Amino acid sequence: MDFVYNSRFRDEFLNTELFATVAEAQGLADRWRWEYNTRGPNSVLQGRRTLEAAQAAAA
Repeated sequence: MDFVYNSRFRDEFLNTELFATVAEAQGLADRWRWEYNTRGPNSVLQGRRTLEAAQAAAA
């Protein structure tokens, strides 16, 4: 699962953004990560969102 996340992070975020400062990069990365974890269903997780699957696993 980490491989998928890392490749998507690179493809969808790092390869598409230019950063003026480290603080800007951190802020944008946090926003991207939040969107990644809360957006639409994931086929690998039987149609659940990543955040939903993590919450179910923790329960």
